[in-house]
Formats: sequence, structure tokens, C-alpha cells
Amino acid sequence: MHRIHCGIVPPHLLTRLAALRDPRLSVAARAARHALLELDPVLQVRSEALRAPVRRGSAVVGTLTRRISDAGGREELPGNLVRAEGAPATGDSAADEAYDGLGATYRLFSEEYGRSSIDGAGKPLEATVHYGAGYDNAFWDGERMVFGDGDGEIFGRFTASLTVISHELTHGFTQYSTNLEYEGQSGALNESLSDVFGVLVEQRALGQDAAAASWLVGAGIFTAHVEGKALRSLEAPGTAYDDDVLGKDPQPATMSDYVDTASDNGGVHINSGIPNHAFYLAATTLGGPAWKGAGRIWYDAVLNGGIPSDCDFPTFAKTTQDAAGKRFGVESREADAVADAWSRVGVPV
Repeated sequence: MHRIHCGIVPPHLLTRLAALRDPRLSVAARAARHALLELDPVLQVRSEALRAPVRRGSAVVGTLTRRISDAGGREELPGNLVRAEGAPATGDSAADEAYDGLGATYRLFSEEYGRSSIDGAGKPLEATVHYGAGYDNAFWDGERMVFGDGDGEIFGRFTASLTVISHELTHGFTQYSTNLEYEGQSGALNESLSDVFGVLVEQRALGQDAAAASWLVGAGIFTAHVEGKALRSLEAPGTAYDDDVLGKDPQPATMSDYVDTASDNGGVHINSGIPNHAFYLAATTLGGPAWKGAGRIWYDAVLNGGIPSDCDFPTFAKTTQDAAGKRFGVESREADAVADAWSRVGVPV
């Protein structure tokens, strides 16, 4: 069956790198051309074989179970098991970062939201590191996390960023909760949910409130040669990088700059900046730990069953507004903050 590769590096970046003719960046160009081939499954509609049963219940069952495997530079999954749940650190940075990142993601969903693993039923969390030779991406394939080590010229190892790990694993949560179609606005919401819960995992792990957080996705995966902080910014979409090689971050923050495109499944990695920014505005307006305020609202919205697989931005905005009203009251400051956030990005509630 086809596996959907929801990669952290968007196609527009890989395409730009693949076209490079600078001999000083030949490794990066070759790595990008190869990584683009791996994105082909994401350009197809999700196959029925990949669709997971939706589990909206929140009862905690089971315990955290992680298994980290090493592909040893090959593109074969799962690779050799190198660390199982409870085993000591391996000394391999990628394997140990993946192990810790899976744990941090599990704990957010379990301890804050009462969900047992990404599927709500205690699914073991599996990851493979050292996938391919200089592989320029990390992805969720429908069953496991897969991490490349990067080309060394533009990208370093992808496990170096907790938000990369948690972003990709959240694609699994979406698969088992709403299974948003990976195209157009529903695809942008799919990507946005991964960014939102990705940063919440990091903020919780670091003990940061909304004001102290960086709100960056993918900080730490660029090499020192790149003029950029991260792949995306929820605080200021369009400012994460501005580099001679990579170009400028194309994400819009509001609907006035919405990008109408046929590439990247209708701009799923680009237009996700709009719902991302709405979440940031709601979270910072409410203050405190974002995973307890806006994060709780977004989680409730996903789990309440009101989001169709082809959900657009206004439908999702209304669902979050309803979730805020149900949990905190229709005239609460939380409900007001959510409504105001969507209004400020140009999405009607």
C-alpha cells in the first residue's frame, strides 16, 4: 500500500535546493532531488488502506511504549531495534533524541488531555533514525516516524529539533482523530495541527508559558550556513528564514495574503501559516501555559467530531469557537480570545 509521507521539509524548499548548480552545494542539491522522489505518495489522495479508525474517546489506557530502530543509512524500514522502552540511552544522539521526543509528545496528550498515545488506545510509538544517506527530511509514514540525518550543507539531523519530532508524530494523532484530507485548506489545517501541537510539546517540556516561547517549528535543523531561525514561525509567519539559497519564507499570516496554488497539494505547507497565527494570537492573548488554554480548546475541537475530512478554515474556526464556549462558557474570555484571533487573520467565525 502507499504510505503518506507527511514530510517536515515542504516541497518548495526541496525544489529550490534541487535546482542548485553551485558546486559548493552539490551534496545538498543531490539530497534534495532524492528527497523529492520520496514525496510522490503525498501528492496522491490518501488511500483507503491508510485510513485509520477514528477514536475520539479520551480514557487513558495502556502505558508509554517506544521502539527506536536504526536504518543504518539504508532506505529500508524498520531497521534494527536499538532502544526499547525503559532501556538506557544508546549514546547515539539521533536515537536518544527520537526516544525522548516520542516520550514528550506522548506525555502532552496523556497527562494534559487524557489520550492514550496518538490513537487513543495505547498505540506503541515507533521511530527509525539514520534513514538513507544524507536524507533531507523527516516524515510520518502512517505507522512510524522516520528521520534522516540531513545533507550537512543546508540541513543537519532532523531529530535535533523536538518540534520536528512532535510535529510529525501529531500527523498520527490527526490520522486517528479527524484524518483531514491532505490538500487545500483541510491539508493546511492538517499541517497546522502538527505545528500547533508540535510547539506545545516543546513549550511543555521546557516549562515555557506563551509569552516566553519561541513559537518556532524546526529550530536547530538548519546548518550555520543558513540565514534563518527555523522552517516556520507561528508568531510571525513569513519570517522564519530569508536566505540566498532557500529564498524567503512564503507563509502568509492572514487571508489577505492567502496563496492560491496547485503545488504542494494546494499550498498545505504555506497557507497553514494562517491557522497557525490564529492559534498564536489566541494563546498569547490568554497567556500562561498555552497547552492548558488555547491548546485545550484546539484539542477539544479536534475530538468533538465536528470537523469533516474536507474541513475549510471557517468551519474549523467555528469548531474552535464552539469548543471554547463549551469548556469555558460562551461569554468567557477564552471564547472571546478565539473569536478575536480568527477575526484578526481574516477568517470568519
